[in-house]
Amino acid sequence: MNIYLLAIDWWFIIEKLVLIALIVTLCLIIAMYETYGERKVAAFIQDRIGPNRAGPFGILQPLADGGKLFFKEEIIPLTSSKYLFVLGPTLAMITALLTSAVIPWGTSLEIGGRNVALQVADINIGVLYIFAVVSIGVYGIMIGAWSSNNKFSLLSGLRAASQMISYELAMGLALIAILMMSGSLQMSVIVNKQMSGALGGFGGWNIWYQPLGFLVFFTCALAECNRTPFDLPEAESELNFGYHQEYSSMKLGFYLFAEYINMFMSCILMATLFLGGYDIPFVNETTLAAHIGQNWVALLSFLSLLAKAFFLVFVFMWIRWTVPRFRFDQLMHLGWKKLIPLALANMVITAALILWMNS
Repeated sequence: MNIYLLAIDWWFIIEKLVLIALIVTLCLIIAMYETYGERKVAAFIQDRIGPNRAGPFGILQPLADGGKLFFKEEIIPLTSSKYLFVLGPTLAMITALLTSAVIPWGTSLEIGGRNVALQVADINIGVLYIFAVVSIGVYGIMIGAWSSNNKFSLLSGLRAASQMISYELAMGLALIAILMMSGSLQMSVIVNKQMSGALGGFGGWNIWYQPLGFLVFFTCALAECNRTPFDLPEAESELNFGYHQEYSSMKLGFYLFAEYINMFMSCILMATLFLGGYDIPFVNETTLAAHIGQNWVALLSFLSLLAKAFFLVFVFMWIRWTVPRFRFDQLMHLGWKKLIPLALANMVITAALILWMNS
């Protein structure tokens, strides 16, 4: 019996390790091609062609850019704190990837008679875990800015830290309304609650019940990812180049990759919390699994989640090439005097409605 249980534990560990490797690979590939997609979206909006030299339609451009960064000379300033200088981009990259651990990526697979969940860790404090990891991400920027021993990098790092901390508060308040409706911090419970709605789950998506919460969360996600119009930490026209001014080669690449991974993971999180997660609209997954098999439904549900996330990524890119940048005082005014009161009002109204409906 003990040998049998030990074998099960080893299979569980192998499943999780394979899933982690696949998710990390997926995030890195998507981050690469987000750079390509952003340049193509910018070209379309600005009536240009965009990348079209490296491979058919320029699809090998991300590989060319990655190769350029990889083979560039590694420069560490003599006056920098060398260990912290390396730790900064490493921490930014790790925290960007860690948020994927609690995301349910689809319905479970059936492999060798075992149900394999497409989620690394289905913990009962999944939302709290995500906010804990996101709050650590600011240290990657601050450590890199401070260790560079460059006053412009430090000023930009301080600006980034104050921006991220300010908008995390409104983001958390916007999310409390979702948690009150779902009654749980567990990501899988939040998704299942939405999937039990009408029209094959489509009517149960949280965005229909929390449109204001979604708007506040989306705006805060732009600020957390340092995206336009909240890209002041990287405003090269104001502070030379931003918090990563002294970085080169793959250490700079890590910061750039972390930003695009954060953007992708923010869109995955919004799709999970507000757009039904891996729910396939107008389809009952249990009925569909009886016709085409559980594994095909798992694949379709995974593709459904990715489609929602890619749409949100496109909106992120669209906003970047459409909306001008805020001044810093406007940015802080919006965060503290507009978004936080809106999020608080949304939370109170949601609580009152839940109490009234349950009375």
